[in-house]
Amino acid sequence: MAILHGNWIPQHQGGYLFIWGETWRPQTSLVEAGKKDGILSHPLAMGQGELVSFLRSHKLDLEASASASKGKGKGATRWIRHAIASPTPIVADKPTYPMYSPKVAGETSELYLYPWAVEGLCLNATEAIKFLQALPLSSFKASDAYLGGELRFWAQVCRWSLDLLSRGKFLPGLYRKTDGSVVACWQPLLDSAVDRERLAKFAQQMPGACRTYQDGTSELPNYPRLDLPVAPEKLLLEFLSSTIDAQVRAWGNSTPPTAATPVREWLQALSKVSDNLVQATGEAVGRLETALQTWTAAVQDYIVVSPSQGLGQNLYRTCFAIYPPTAGENNWRLEYFLQAADDAEFLISASRIWNHTAAELVHQGRKINHPQETFLQGLGLAARLFAPIEPSLRERRPQSCLLTPLQAYEFIKSAAWRLKDSGLGAILPPSLASHEGWANRLGLKIQAQTPSTKKNERLGLQSLLNFKWELSIGGQTLSKAEFDRLVAQNTPLVEINGEWVELRAQDVRAAQTFFASRKEQMALSLEDALRLSTGDTQTIEKLPVVSFEASGTLEELLSNLTNNRAIEPIVPKSFKGTLRPYQERGVGWLSFLEKWGLGACLADDMGLGKAIQFIAFVLYLQEEQALEAPILLLSPTSVLGNWEREVKKFGPSIKTLVHHGDKRAKGKALAKAVKDKHLVITSYPLVFRDAKDLQSINWQGVVLDEAQNIKNPDAKQSKAVRELQTQFRIALTGTPVENRLSELWSIMDFLNPGYLGQRQFFQRRFGIPIEKYGDGESLKTLRSLVQPFILRRLKTDKEIIQDLPEKQEMTVFCPLAVEQASLYQKMVEESLAEIESADGIKRKGMILALITKLKQICNHPSLFKEKSETEKSAISSQQSGKLQRLDEMLEELVAEGDRALIFTQFAEWGKLLKPHLEKQLEQEVLFLYGSTAKKQREEMIDRFQNDPEAPKIFILSLKAGGVGLNLTRATHVFHFDRWWNPAVENQATDRVFRIGQTRNVQVHKFVCTGTLEEKIHDLIESKKALAEQVVGAGENWLTELDTDQLRNLLLLDRSSVIDDEANS
Repeated sequence: MAILHGNWIPQHQGGYLFIWGETWRPQTSLVEAGKKDGILSHPLAMGQGELVSFLRSHKLDLEASASASKGKGKGATRWIRHAIASPTPIVADKPTYPMYSPKVAGETSELYLYPWAVEGLCLNATEAIKFLQALPLSSFKASDAYLGGELRFWAQVCRWSLDLLSRGKFLPGLYRKTDGSVVACWQPLLDSAVDRERLAKFAQQMPGACRTYQDGTSELPNYPRLDLPVAPEKLLLEFLSSTIDAQVRAWGNSTPPTAATPVREWLQALSKVSDNLVQATGEAVGRLETALQTWTAAVQDYIVVSPSQGLGQNLYRTCFAIYPPTAGENNWRLEYFLQAADDAEFLISASRIWNHTAAELVHQGRKINHPQETFLQGLGLAARLFAPIEPSLRERRPQSCLLTPLQAYEFIKSAAWRLKDSGLGAILPPSLASHEGWANRLGLKIQAQTPSTKKNERLGLQSLLNFKWELSIGGQTLSKAEFDRLVAQNTPLVEINGEWVELRAQDVRAAQTFFASRKEQMALSLEDALRLSTGDTQTIEKLPVVSFEASGTLEELLSNLTNNRAIEPIVPKSFKGTLRPYQERGVGWLSFLEKWGLGACLADDMGLGKAIQFIAFVLYLQEEQALEAPILLLSPTSVLGNWEREVKKFGPSIKTLVHHGDKRAKGKALAKAVKDKHLVITSYPLVFRDAKDLQSINWQGVVLDEAQNIKNPDAKQSKAVRELQTQFRIALTGTPVENRLSELWSIMDFLNPGYLGQRQFFQRRFGIPIEKYGDGESLKTLRSLVQPFILRRLKTDKEIIQDLPEKQEMTVFCPLAVEQASLYQKMVEESLAEIESADGIKRKGMILALITKLKQICNHPSLFKEKSETEKSAISSQQSGKLQRLDEMLEELVAEGDRALIFTQFAEWGKLLKPHLEKQLEQEVLFLYGSTAKKQREEMIDRFQNDPEAPKIFILSLKAGGVGLNLTRATHVFHFDRWWNPAVENQATDRVFRIGQTRNVQVHKFVCTGTLEEKIHDLIESKKALAEQVVGAGENWLTELDTDQLRNLLLLDRSSVIDDEANS
């Protein structure tokens, strides 16, 4: 995958956005490029054709805009060659190549900024705005990973530029160029403290790559080790000046030429898109400059007159502090000061300013030039923003003014913000300073606790709590009479316990309504309490909740929900095996949520043992005698056999029923069959097909394995799952969100119905703001809401890594599909008859040929069929239990960012599997087999190991890829078909698990249940030490079996076949 880069290149005539592409290339394909214009060409940079194709693949056809832009402004879209300073390791006597940019962050060796020439497109300011607006702000989607850090940065700055435009933060102006000509321009106005802080923050956070673009392609200073040229703030101001000027010009219509006056010439130059020169005499331009300076005097230090000059350093500003009435008074007092821009505590009173007539004033060791002039400019601006100030300016030496309570309220609520937004200062009483603070508002003070419950009784999110409410303002509890007296004062600002607080009209109306009709009807649920404790809910009955206190078990519940570290780990005595520490905590967490009747999503990474944590949880319920009805476990059809084996292995005391196959119980027979069971396992297709039977049973719990199967809430099986009657719900998934947040909603709505609202509300409140606009606050709120119900541990977590073994080997049991079963059974019956009448070498050959064909059938029917049949159609996962499970596992590990090797004995299977996986995963898959050319083989290995954006899946034939390779970047190894030779399989696994591997490796060995694969696997496992000696030669030992022994080994167990009818 390639990276799209871009940066703003400042110019005297407005600048442009330069776009170029970088792609990883194998080291073997790099050759030292020749110099052009004195600089080497960047070997990883895309050529014109590559970049055009890449842009079009991401629906960014910039060349198409070139024809629309040419002649419509300076710097219309065109191809240019540009120099950049790229991080480069320089080692004596070795070829010099730039480092691929995604790898720079992890590089430990010394790097230099070395000049390289790249070719790319440049966009003028108008085009740049349009392009940057279209780029996503967040990195939520993996599909947006192609965007370089500089482009993401400029996309953010572009939004700020548009924000300035929407707030009218620009002024018309003009400036003289070095050649003496005069240019009309629209200038950014950064007069508010917020915008100045934002400028400083952007300058501080600017990626270094933004400043690596050199001016031209020759005569570079400090060659070949370069410095970063432009200062961040200057580069930002260049961008803002150019884009704001271009955007305002695009809005307006050109002023028609009339009598040639300086003002008319200036206005016409301001409104033209292409020509901004002012055609006027020097004397006339001088008068116009003087007039503009007088007009903008109050904000002169905040205008970006010319980016090369930067912003003015206005160190002091006029400031306004509001003070409450003194005893017996009604009016508030607004006093005027001069304030240091960098220290809000540095204040000079108006009287001191007026009494000091000199041009320079020294206060607290700081020197202020022309204090009266600065002070008066600020007063004049403030009077235009807040009218009550204006009468005081008629005084000879204005120092303050009086405000009525309503004027004071207006100042506090809006005028203070307007003053700050215009570069002035405002100081409010501490209790009124925070517009977001709720503690001092009129609202409800609530104390809650859980009601008493019977043994094993669960509450649930909708359970009602015992609670006590009081009306409060400013921390003081109010009775109805006290509230009425407060309202009778008829003022928006009231004094409580020596502090002034706001009495909002909407809060008063809500309180009056509450007292009149709703106080007796008020109810508080556990969900309400959880929302209040996480800060998601802030009102009840339209009244702010200014204080919420939980006591007793409710306090413990809320504390544990928001901090699951405090939950006690659990290790059931009857668990047959060893739980790792993080798994013990997982069992404790599941048990804690089940106790409260709350839905739980165990979302650990693949390989961390979600299944055994659930089995241990069931055993714990059994030991606590809390298992009063069966638990229903839903899983993909491909892992039903795995679940059955895992339960038998780790929890043999769990009475289990697998509800599957054409002979499964139905109706009353099913109800009777599950009555004495602890666990019933069935598949997702059957939950819809047998919906009536399954929904008629009262389950103690419903558990979804691979819960992403219900990510589409409109699917029939998703609807059927939601209709199941149960006391608690659990979801097991490694990928709670695969592509869209709606998938998270679907899982959470199953676990705790209604908790995240209706789907349409969720999409408006969270989906669109987060996915489309990168809204960080919405994401933070959503996280706080779902965090209590999702436990997710990653393999990369430090405390998890130390719990894991270096290599985990797992057998994945997969059922046969119906077509596979038919082919398998037919092949066994026909071949055994022929083998029985053969002897000697011929018999051995026939057995080995049969075993090969059966293994092909176990992989997929298309591998067994004649090539002409296979080539007619793409393979389907519905025809193979193994392929179904492989698809499911690969989707999860790719979503987690892992990489995998898939080994197969059959090169033909690799050829079929590669296009299937590429379509399924929507990404490239590598395939290496015996006929792969040496150069191509080396490039694939180099790419998989070193390319940061390399394909995540690598298929290898066992003979071609089983030895001599170093592929330690993978963390998963799949043995899709078995060699039955531990030495050969271990040798293949060692491509990943070898010296240089720093991560835990998971080895997945696929076995078809009910076939020779399962029977040989069981034989190996039961006599492992002996089997490694006996079976070490591969399959030859099978040729020594007599026909009856061979028949017992090869015959199909029909109960292990996927029920085709069940999946229809």
